[in-house]
Amino acid sequence: MKKILDESKPIFIQIKDQIEDSIMDQSYKVGDRVPSTNEFAAFYQINPATAGKGINELVAEGILVKRRGVGMFVTEAAKEIVIEKRKQTFYDNYMHPLKEEAKKLRMNEDELMEMLQREDKQNED
Repeated sequence: MKKILDESKPIFIQIKDQIEDSIMDQSYKVGDRVPSTNEFAAFYQINPATAGKGINELVAEGILVKRRGVGMFVTEAAKEIVIEKRKQTFYDNYMHPLKEEAKKLRMNEDELMEMLQREDKQNED
């Protein structure tokens, strides 16, 4: 678990993001048990309901599954679900604003692609 939660976003979102990050970097694999609501609450000294909100959202999204009396476990589809969610977030947060700004600058898709390729080339050098 990440040692410190910050003020940048709600705590339940940070817990949710932390579990998703662990799934993405394979710290949690399919079938692994994730820390319980009470474990998160004790570790971060927060209300269990706050930790539970983040975990329950992951259950609702099909990323975790509850096994009554045993805990929460990573589903087989978890990583793909997280990737698809993050692609959509990437599009919403970066691609849409990028295209809107390009439109204001009267740039077409070819010019945008040329800029992306130029960026790739600069990073290679």
